[in-house]
Amino acid sequence: MRWLLLFVIFLASPAAAVTCEDVDYQGNSYTACTVDVENEVLRLFHTDTTGKVLGSFSAIEATLDVETLSFAMNAGMYHDDRAPVGHYIEDGVEKMRVITNEGPGNFGLLPNGVFCVNDTHAQVYETLDYVEKSPECRDATQSGPMLVIDGALHPRFLPDSTSHFIRNGVGTTADGKTAIFAISNDRVSFHSFGSFFRDYLELPNALYFDGKVSRLHAPALGRSDIGFKLGPIVGVID
Repeated sequence: MRWLLLFVIFLASPAAAVTCEDVDYQGNSYTACTVDVENEVLRLFHTDTTGKVLGSFSAIEATLDVETLSFAMNAGMYHDDRAPVGHYIEDGVEKMRVITNEGPGNFGLLPNGVFCVNDTHAQVYETLDYVEKSPECRDATQSGPMLVIDGALHPRFLPDSTSHFIRNGVGTTADGKTAIFAISNDRVSFHSFGSFFRDYLELPNALYFDGKVSRLHAPALGRSDIGFKLGPIVGVID
């Protein structure tokens, strides 16, 4: 499977906390970053110790002491004040409840989902499944729509859709030991983006984080995108 190839590349580079690579798939360019969740510190970032919203990769780096930010990307939709739209947990503290009802925009395009992280594994859950199972999450962020649900694309994705944006999201392996984050480098449809996770990365579940504001911090590629101030951010500290 394609994710196994990414994981093998990761294992071949023990000095790297995260392995990122640029990929061409069906005429579009993507960057995929693979995280070994068991052995790396994967976490969410939103505010500093004073409660001020961080909003950028450089602001996160400024809070670190001897650690470095080896990977990061925006991780969920947010309001104008950059508060999370949906469920949000950071370091065991719930800052926003789970939203289960349908609503406007991509977030409300049900089914949506929750990305749940703890010290040894990470999983993407469809929201109602997350509520039913109530998994323990040290960090969690809700976004939508789901891209891949138990191996199937979101039922409302259209192959001929004309809505194309730069998009980013995350998928997880069935055992939860590996999370693969991806961002499109070209403007793509939901159907194309979901297909990248399902058919190229071969991941059973994947969640859309956002479009238009999508940003990636990947020092190994010499890349750290700037732009809009962000809300929730996911990253690996090394």
